[in-house]
Amino acid sequence: MKEFQVIDLIKEALAGSVKAEWIRLGIGDDAAIVACSPGMDIVSSIDSFLPDKHFPSNAPGDLIGYRAIMASFSDLAAMGAQPKYGLISLSIDRTNRSGVDWIQDFARGCACAANKIGVALCGGNMSSGPLSISVSVHGEVEANKACQRAGGRPGDFIYVSGPLGSAAACVRLNGLVPADSHNLSPPQEAFYRPSARFDMSKYLETASSAIDISDGLVQDLNHILESSRCGASLESKLIPLGDSAELEDGLFGGDDYELIFTSSEDLGSVDKIGQLTKELGIRVDGEVITPRGFDHFLNEPES
Repeated sequence: MKEFQVIDLIKEALAGSVKAEWIRLGIGDDAAIVACSPGMDIVSSIDSFLPDKHFPSNAPGDLIGYRAIMASFSDLAAMGAQPKYGLISLSIDRTNRSGVDWIQDFARGCACAANKIGVALCGGNMSSGPLSISVSVHGEVEANKACQRAGGRPGDFIYVSGPLGSAAACVRLNGLVPADSHNLSPPQEAFYRPSARFDMSKYLETASSAIDISDGLVQDLNHILESSRCGASLESKLIPLGDSAELEDGLFGGDDYELIFTSSEDLGSVDKIGQLTKELGIRVDGEVITPRGFDHFLNEPES
């Protein structure tokens, strides 16, 4: 099958995704055209995903697509932005995969995630080569109101948006390759079908700093601490753990795509796990711990 025939198949697979009024021109031209809202800042990010680094190379295409979209848009959720649209770049060696079926499954997984978020996938690029996925995401936030890593102050409470560690438990328990896409264990569900937490935007309105948890609670919290120039004290008993997760998974595992954020306000039902401190460093139950987690340059590929 030739290039433009494959592109037509992808367009067909994405046909059921969100039709947004702000997309003036979508897939099929040299570039997409998107309307901007007055009084808003544009928030943009891009993520890349490689086989046996970010996902197993033999995982079902729809799960890979779903995970790539959710993980990418999670960065916008952490900024308090409203998601608008995404672009996908796909390089694939079709001689080593199930050809057109895999591509269609991948596109359907992307569309499913985009529908859940409420965004349009309005363009991208495709080429032949080693499997590589890049997703560019774009959203809006009220001018000068974006939530950033800097801004936390000693005394602020530290919150997380949901349970941690299940995706890491999936890796630890060697359960990364499901038999099919329809019968996932809870840890597999956490790994392949995370949620970009745009539902937390009302809480981020009072947040002093925020970040999403992609590389592990401790490592990502440390980014806030470095930018805000303060420390943190955590209580292990307050850290919510997901299905099959142990404390190590929750602290260092990553791939949760929940949000960590700080606020001076008591937010009631949101999980409060500690406070920012004047004393630098991270302490868990009073003990100093060294930040560690997933490193995109140092970590060995997953087997």
